[in-house]
Amino acid sequence: MPDRAIGIFDSGVGGLTVLRELRRQMPHEELVYLGDTARVPYGTKSPQTVGRYAREAARFLVGQRVKLLVVACNTASAVAVDDLAAIHRLPVVGVIQPGARRALEVTRSGRIGVIGTEGTIRSRAYERALHRGNPDIEVCAAPCPLFVPLAEEGWAEHPIARLAAAEYLEPLLRQGIDTLVLGCTHYPLLKRTLQEVAGPTVALIDSAEETAKTVAILLAAQGLERRGLPSGPPRYFVTDVAERFERVGGAFLGAPLADVTTVTLD
Repeated sequence: MPDRAIGIFDSGVGGLTVLRELRRQMPHEELVYLGDTARVPYGTKSPQTVGRYAREAARFLVGQRVKLLVVACNTASAVAVDDLAAIHRLPVVGVIQPGARRALEVTRSGRIGVIGTEGTIRSRAYERALHRGNPDIEVCAAPCPLFVPLAEEGWAEHPIARLAAAEYLEPLLRQGIDTLVLGCTHYPLLKRTLQEVAGPTVALIDSAEETAKTVAILLAAQGLERRGLPSGPPRYFVTDVAERFERVGGAFLGAPLADVTTVTLD
């Protein structure tokens, strides 16, 4: 088991921010990534549909002989983590709980903002996770649908991104948040712009970074760490348009992507 790969899936390229953190924090681990690009985005779909997509993606990765699943999609994490763990009897890590836990550690005022896709915000998954940790926390949430296309277009620091950030964050800042959870795996690419708009007194919580920390702790606790030589390059699979995934994904990782395989999730 320790020599098996970590499986990661997302609806598209956003989960590559999680893969990037996993590689940085655990360079010895083998990684397998699946982007369900044929059905992106998940954020506008019903919970039932997202749950079905997540089960199909997980089944494919389990077929690649993985030892742990990372649901690198906030929308899927909100509805599918417990279900997948029960089906496959593997450790399953989503991106919501790690981000919420870190936000509770960081906040000073008890006012936490959450931004994400419409589906993630509508699910109230972050709100539930934060209130499980501290029922007295005030949660201010806002969907930010323009951030995903801006990140994929490479416009994370474009004036348009700053205008959108100012518009989306203004109600949260007005409510006095001191911590902001980036509740979508695309959003770390906009971190510099978001910090400039939010100001230095607001701490940004990168769920991708916190998820990788959680995976490392879990592997160590269960004796599943891979040892020996550093791993080879990750294996990439998509369900449609491999060329676009290579182009946009390369921008996410800061290095060209190649040998992306197209598969169907039957």
